[in-house]
Amino acid sequence: MKESADQSTQSGDEILKNFFSGGMAGCCAKTVIAPLDRVKILLQARHKHFQHLGVWSSINEVVEHEGYRALYKGNGAMMVRIFPYGAIQFMTYEWCKKKTKMKLLSGSLAGLAAVICTYPLDMIRARLAYQSRGERKYQGIIHTFYTIWHHEGHFKALYRGVTPTLIGMIPYAGAAFYTYETTKIFLLTKGPPQFSKPIPNNPSERMLIIPANLCVGGIAGAIAQTITYPLDMVRRIMQLGHMVPNSSDRILQNLKTVYGEHGFLGLYRGLSINYIRAIPAAAISFTVFEKMKAFLNTTFPPASRAKS
Repeated sequence: MKESADQSTQSGDEILKNFFSGGMAGCCAKTVIAPLDRVKILLQARHKHFQHLGVWSSINEVVEHEGYRALYKGNGAMMVRIFPYGAIQFMTYEWCKKKTKMKLLSGSLAGLAAVICTYPLDMIRARLAYQSRGERKYQGIIHTFYTIWHHEGHFKALYRGVTPTLIGMIPYAGAAFYTYETTKIFLLTKGPPQFSKPIPNNPSERMLIIPANLCVGGIAGAIAQTITYPLDMVRRIMQLGHMVPNSSDRILQNLKTVYGEHGFLGLYRGLSINYIRAIPAAAISFTVFEKMKAFLNTTFPPASRAKS
């Protein structure tokens, strides 16, 4: 009985560590790339002031007309969303991986759980980030929530565009976690020893050094983004609703509209900025998670290890 209680306590401690580490990983990653995230939304949805601009010219346009702080417009909503998103995603992945031993399935389930729990905040953030040059329809997180809830259809409106998000999340999160874990294990077992170092307080096991971890995370992010980008574009268009001309509540209709007006390459408009933002975001997220979890395990070792 005592051994069972110790195992339960240890399991609970591990879940909390994964939850906190995942939340911090998400916040760090999104803070670094927040300006690129905002420009991505403006380009994806073809904002009237940005539809003929590129990535860097769009950044200059925002700074010139709205100031440097405008590059972080909507980031407050993002931080409110991203901590629970990252926390739920990494916590669910680690739990599912331990139960199923299947990295691809565990990554997909983790992504689905995180999206379902935090999607309304992602929509609010997109609405705030899309406003430009004195457009003040939405005044903040609470006001945006209130407006969507009362004028666009209550609960259903807050999940507008969630279907393509969930469809895209299955291959995205699955591919990202699978690529990261597989590449990490390969480097730890068959890669040069300079790429890794012993884990503190557990020298029999090794962990990747920060530069190697960043590279592995970046590769995972690039592969996952390439696979799912058209669905990500449709998600943004559906989230923005009437703010985007000719938008629809149907996934295929939005894909047809974009393809009909802009061709196949139109489905990948903004992909270059997505690479610029997704690669460092994934790299930072995976690396911060690993380092934060290692720090917490060192500072608050599991009960069995502490007793020994």
